[in-house]
Amino acid sequence: MIRRTFIAMTAAAALTAPAFADGHSKDIVDTAVAAGTFDTLVAAVDAAGLVDTLKGDGPFTVFAPTDEAFAALPDGTVETLLKPENKDQLTAILTYHVVSGKVMSGDLSDGMTAPTVQGGDITIKTEGGVMVNDANVTAADIEASNGVIHVIDKVIMPAS
Repeated sequence: MIRRTFIAMTAAAALTAPAFADGHSKDIVDTAVAAGTFDTLVAAVDAAGLVDTLKGDGPFTVFAPTDEAFAALPDGTVETLLKPENKDQLTAILTYHVVSGKVMSGDLSDGMTAPTVQGGDITIKTEGGVMVNDANVTAADIEASNGVIHVIDKVIMPAS
C-alpha cells in the first residue's frame, strides 16, 4: 500500500514538474510564483510579511494550498484575512503550513505528527493516499533551493 502511494505521488510530481521548471535554482517563494497556481498563497505570504522568511536559508517544508483550495473557503474569508488588522491570524494560518527542515515524501509514515512553525502539530496519513490533517497531497517533493513544497488541496487550519 505504501509503495503504491509513493508511486502515485511520484507520478503526480512528475506530471506537475513542468509547472515547476527550474525549481532547484529558485527558493520556495519564487518556485510558487513560477507555478502559477499559488497566486493567493503568495499574496497571503506577502500580506503576512513572510516573503523574506520563506526566501531565507531554510530548509523549509511547505504544504502549499492551491488557489482552488483558497477559493473553497467560505466567501469573504481570504479577503478578511488579507486585511492588515488580521495579520496575526493570517500569519498563524500560513505558518501552520510550514515545517522546519526538508521533509520529503519518503520520510513520511502513517500517523506521524510534525511540529509546525506556528507551534501546532500536523498529522500525516499515508493509508489510501497521503493526507496532511484533512487535506490531500496532490503533488509531492517539488524541490526548491531552500526546501521542498508539497501541494495540498485544502487550507489546513490550526486549532483555535
